[in-house]
Amino acid sequence: MEALKALVEYGVIGLLLVLSLWAIGVAMERWLFYRHVDVRQFPTLHECEIALTRGLVVIGTVAANAPYIGLLGTVLGIMLTFHTMGTSGALAVATIMIGLSLALKATAVGLVVAIPCVVLNNVLRRRVSELLTQYKTQHGA
Repeated sequence: MEALKALVEYGVIGLLLVLSLWAIGVAMERWLFYRHVDVRQFPTLHECEIALTRGLVVIGTVAANAPYIGLLGTVLGIMLTFHTMGTSGALAVATIMIGLSLALKATAVGLVVAIPCVVLNNVLRRRVSELLTQYKTQHGA
């Protein structure tokens, strides 16, 4: 059971932290790209759209799946708590509270990762929309 506890503590939360760093890295790269991109350099609207939306799927995927990964950690943490209570035969309040706090920590981290990713995704997609409108205006499309 210690392996399961380590999986919840380090595996699930670690995965969420890695995903958040990846999403933030992509968001920073995209924001810097958008600040210096000249939409006149693209010969077609399709090429412009492809260049502008590259990488945004990463942020959207992390935003959509982080709560589920946190929920998985919660379920595993609760299962671990029940297993520990069942095998030890003791119904100590401290044991139950420690196990449940571990489980809820995974949910909290999942939400802390997802919410900023949703905001980043929306902000960047709004910028893409503005740049595409600028392209259409300049090219009479």
